[in-house]
Parts: sequence; structure tokens; C-alpha cells
Amino acid sequence: MLTTSRAIPLVNLADYEHGSDAVRQGFIDQLANAFHGIGFVGVTGHGIPKELIDNFYVAAKKFFAMETDAKRKYEIAGAAGQRGYTSFGKEKAKQSKVADLKEFFQIGQETANMAAEDRNPDVAEVPEFMTLGRELYRQFEEKGNILLEAIAHHLNLPADYFSTYTKDGVSILRAIHYPPITNEPASAIRAEQHEDINLITLLVGASAGGLQLLNAAGEWQEVVPENDEIVINVGDMLQRLTNNYLKSTTHRVVNPPRSEWHKPRLSIPFFLHPRPEMSLNVLESTVTADNPQHYEPITAGGYLDQRLREIGLKK
Repeated sequence: MLTTSRAIPLVNLADYEHGSDAVRQGFIDQLANAFHGIGFVGVTGHGIPKELIDNFYVAAKKFFAMETDAKRKYEIAGAAGQRGYTSFGKEKAKQSKVADLKEFFQIGQETANMAAEDRNPDVAEVPEFMTLGRELYRQFEEKGNILLEAIAHHLNLPADYFSTYTKDGVSILRAIHYPPITNEPASAIRAEQHEDINLITLLVGASAGGLQLLNAAGEWQEVVPENDEIVINVGDMLQRLTNNYLKSTTHRVVNPPRSEWHKPRLSIPFFLHPRPEMSLNVLESTVTADNPQHYEPITAGGYLDQRLREIGLKK
């Protein structure tokens, strides 16, 4: 069943960044309630320039319009899809037998002392793609850390609890292209139902609809970002750390009606990851008589490795 009323709460990040103590606390409470109740929230007032987002969309469209052989020059062997191009039909949801109907390009973390061969590949045919991508990566990383700081306050953790680990973390900016659907898909949809691996995901509005989340009542709800809204959702790492107190909600991207099969879809999520050594051991404060410990100890790196194998990106 699909419901179409607004699916997720809306908060204004400027309240937290520039508000009084009372306004900041109001933001923290709203964000935490959204993450606990549904696992998704819409964020306005984030300050990421619309022009930067729009220009990156244009550059990404140019990249995906290139011939397949030209795009495959940017596919990096052994990178498990964590940098560069991943061709159509390689990634699947962990429980799915068929691959999603998508191709993508991932921009990873770059640090000052990183070797040249470990950096993101520059795209010679569309040079602005990586210039804009690196700038958008930094902006998403900064705003994501501010949101995590607010969550740290709610969890009674030090304000820098997350940023200590996300500095030089293995976050990913992913440009996803869902090509036009040219014949009846056997059973595949653009992105089968799944949960994200990371701490939180930041998603700017896609070029077409299709994103749906599964609410607590078992209903699929459409998520339609409005104006400059960024959609944020909890990932499995944050759910694991908080012993299921914060919800990593199942979501998917469905195929459009047959009359719109000819329309491609482009979306730009940012997956905020810590460094691999971060402990994801359940926070003691979240273990209670009513909510016993649900997860065994693991590091972020160990968990990421496990999940990349499940979704087919790592052998």
C-alpha cells in the first residue's frame, strides 16, 4: 500500500547553527524525534548553494551521457566501487537475486598526504564534474557533521564524539544514474528495498520521483523533497551504535509508470562514514531492560567490509 501525504518531518538547520540555546535545543529534539520515530528528516536552511548542486547535476548528466567504453575508463579494479565508475547492473540489495537498474560514480575522501593513485580519478571529458564534486563533497561533509553533533548532544555524548571519527573518514559522494527503461524488467526495480550502511545519508532532490520509505505501519510512503530541502536518513551504523534507538529505515526507488520509462533519473546521495577504526559497539546508555543489546561488537571498517560483500561490490 502506498500513502502520499508528506512522509517526513522538516527541520531548519539554521535554528541549530545560529539560534538561541532554546531554539538549538528545539532543533535537537525535533531531529532526534524524527530519527527515532521514522529515521528520515527533511532539512532546510543548510546553506549549501543551489547553484553548486544544480551545476553538479549538469556535469553528472554529461558524464553519464558518454559512451559506455569511455565511462569504463574510470572503473577502478580492486576499489570495490568506492571510487570512480561502477557500470550498470553490478550492485544489488543484500537480499536480492537481481541487480538494481543503475550505474554510478563515487567520489571518495581525499587527504593532503594521500598518494596520487589513491585519489579520485579526474574525468578528462568533463573536467568540471570532479571540480564541482569535490566542493559538494566538502559541503555535505561539513553539514553532516553538524547534524551528528546535534545527535551527540541528544545522546549525552561529547559534541565532537562523531567528528573525531568522521575527520578523514571514508565518506562517499555518489552520483547515481538510472537510465531509461527500454524493456520489461524481469523483477528488477531502479533500487530494490534496502537500508544504508553508513552513519547518515544526505540526499539532494533527484531529477525524478520514485524514492519511497517503509513506515512503521508497513506502508510505503513517497518522499518528495521540496525547494532546497535535503533529505537525511539514519544508516545502519548509527542504528547499531544506538542499539536500534535511532532507526535505519528501509527505502527503495521504484520504476516510473510505463508512460515515463523513457525518462532517466539522476540522484546525488552523500554517505557519511567514519574512519574504519571507529567502534560500533552498542552505547551502554542505550541498553535497558526493555531494550537489551542487539549487536555484537564490531568496527566500522569490519562492518563496511561485510556489507560491501553482501551487496556484490566486493568479492
